[in-house]
Amino acid sequence: MDLRHLRYFIAIADHGSFTRAAEVLHIEQPPLSQQIKSLETELGLKLFERSRRGAVLTDAGEQLVEQARTILTLEHQFRLLATGLARGEQGRLRIGMAGAVSLLPLIPQAIRAFREKWPEIQITLEESNTPALCEALNESRVDIAIVRPPAPDPGISLHPLFDAPTLIAVPKGHPLSQRGTLRLTDVANEPFLIFDRTLGPGFYDAIISACQQAGFTPHFGQSAPQIAATVPMVAAGLGVSIVPAYLSQIHVDGATFHRIEGPSPRASISLASRTPELSGPSANFHKILLKLATSEGK
Repeated sequence: MDLRHLRYFIAIADHGSFTRAAEVLHIEQPPLSQQIKSLETELGLKLFERSRRGAVLTDAGEQLVEQARTILTLEHQFRLLATGLARGEQGRLRIGMAGAVSLLPLIPQAIRAFREKWPEIQITLEESNTPALCEALNESRVDIAIVRPPAPDPGISLHPLFDAPTLIAVPKGHPLSQRGTLRLTDVANEPFLIFDRTLGPGFYDAIISACQQAGFTPHFGQSAPQIAATVPMVAAGLGVSIVPAYLSQIHVDGATFHRIEGPSPRASISLASRTPELSGPSANFHKILLKLATSEGK
């Protein structure tokens, strides 16, 4: 059945006349009559009683015309939704975030800006580590993820966002805690807290490389279960650590944060997706993130 037939059917029912319906539809009357006859033949019933005074719906026509209206309404809604999805203006956006990435000020800013522009899109958030988020991407449990590169899966596409500065975290009361800035060599002999490499191999390697370039290899203490967990472990007096600057927002009494004088590692942040090209809501969210990251000079 051609949806065009339903439009013709409704137009005749609304105007009570083949002639008037043809004028409104901008077609000739004979082709309109032929289309309705074709529809009646397909359905196996008569839709109109024709007379010189016009066209009147039959009992069957009366029952079918409202169904026809519903079908065309659904078709219109379907097209609107499809167009909205293609433009990234409707649908859903499931965002994964590596541990503590949500502490970056630009993340809530980006979500707020996105919701203000596309309020019809439902946003859900999931926090995990980079390897788990890459798995979630492959299983279509999230649409995009904000991660620390590199991705353990070569099939995941990364879209660089920015490199965050780092700080040295020291237990409160430690002799170094009284100093404003520190060099990496200042903590060369301190027990060094770091996370498991699988949680963020890029950041892990950047830390180790920076320390080695400074002339020492860290004396590893306990391993942190998550990157963000290094801060409370420092506060507990278990050692020192190099952390992304945004972790200083974790208000744990017992830790102090210090800018690093001289060369220092950076904590890279990227947006991960299943495909190289972003589309729909994912592309729109990526644009907002990039704009905020650029304006804030990260």
